[in-house]
Amino acid sequence: MPADRVGAVIVPAHDEAAVIGRTLRALAPLAAVPGFEVVVVCNGCSDDTAALARAFVGVRVVEITEASKPAALNAGDRAASAWPRLYLDADIEIAPEAVLAVFDALEEPGVLAARAFHVYDTTGATAGVRAYYRARSRIPAPPLRLWGAGGYAANEAGHHRIPEFPSVTADDSWFDARFEDHEKRVVETEPMRVRTPRDTAGLLAVLTRQRRGYVELGIPSSAGSRGAALIGSVRGPRSLVDLAYYVVLTTISRRRSDAILRRASARTWERDASSRVRAGAAS
Repeated sequence: MPADRVGAVIVPAHDEAAVIGRTLRALAPLAAVPGFEVVVVCNGCSDDTAALARAFVGVRVVEITEASKPAALNAGDRAASAWPRLYLDADIEIAPEAVLAVFDALEEPGVLAARAFHVYDTTGATAGVRAYYRARSRIPAPPLRLWGAGGYAANEAGHHRIPEFPSVTADDSWFDARFEDHEKRVVETEPMRVRTPRDTAGLLAVLTRQRRGYVELGIPSSAGSRGAALIGSVRGPRSLVDLAYYVVLTTISRRRSDAILRRASARTWERDASSRVRAGAAS
């Protein structure tokens, strides 16, 4: 790992003891570089996330009492001093080389925000979850979208667009909307690993939260175009089954999120627990 590289990785973590170890093991070579910062912000934790994170050499742990991802992102910004910065979910794995490739992209003239390519890992998932993600993979996505991957980065100039993270559910979608396409990069490097939920209950929790986040931000639904793309991608019985799972799960999650939004006083964070299998501590 080059000794002259600088930058910061900010990891908001709320009760992430089950997964923080594997995330930080991937980042350990960067944390050991002088001048490179890995900051874990434990927000409202009631488990041993902080202790597990402190076991990794070079990792700085910040603890706040409020269980809020935006508050954790802002606390991480206050704690960090280096640029560029990667904001990484606590259950996402990214190789050091991928982090540096993203930071290299942020040195290109005019580029303000970036992320690495990502893949969905359905290992251990039920048939229904795998069917949903197969269907999802056949839907064309905006090539420069920064949301949906579990991590995004900005250089100092880009951060001027986001002096503070607001209290929103879909922080990645909000972040993405701060930039024009020509100011963004999705870097084709070793991909970030996004572990999918293992069961449909966990997947519904994630989809419900995502849908609620889009509604909060006023992002128009693209259900019609997605449905048309999926129907057009059906080539046989298996892809038809995938389509059925996708439609059923998205419909249920839409109804659940709408019910939550109707309760104006409700403030919750639906989270998949099925993919959060306890990983080991620092090694």
